[in-house]
Amino acid sequence: MFQGASSLTLDTKGRLAVPTRHREVLSATAGNQLTLTKHPHGCLMVFPRPEWEKFRDRIAALPMSAQWWKRIFLGNAMDVEVDASGRVLISPELRAAAGIERETMLLGMGNHFELWDKAAYDAQEAKAMAGEMPDVFKDFSF
Repeated sequence: MFQGASSLTLDTKGRLAVPTRHREVLSATAGNQLTLTKHPHGCLMVFPRPEWEKFRDRIAALPMSAQWWKRIFLGNAMDVEVDASGRVLISPELRAAAGIERETMLLGMGNHFELWDKAAYDAQEAKAMAGEMPDVFKDFSF
């Protein structure tokens, strides 16, 4: 399970240094193989390859009425590998799709990560915090 937030900076070639705390797990469970794709909320999803394969199979099984979402998730997916220095190259196409330029937030979301442009994430988080909590949290105890 991946959790926690990391504020990270892309290098000039568009590479992201994977936080050390996640590298060992990614090496052991995914052989350092990742898949990145678009998320409908404007960020990128970063999956360890075995988790991507499960997600991909679920998306591929959707009916024709979901064809555009299949294109968004599957058609934009890119396989990458964590290099010997612990970095991952984020393609220019995916960086542009998520508005990522340099400053990012990497969020552990259980079986995958979300990669956000830091300013976009900060704005979305502030908006969520200023609004009402969803009904599903009404009976949730903190």
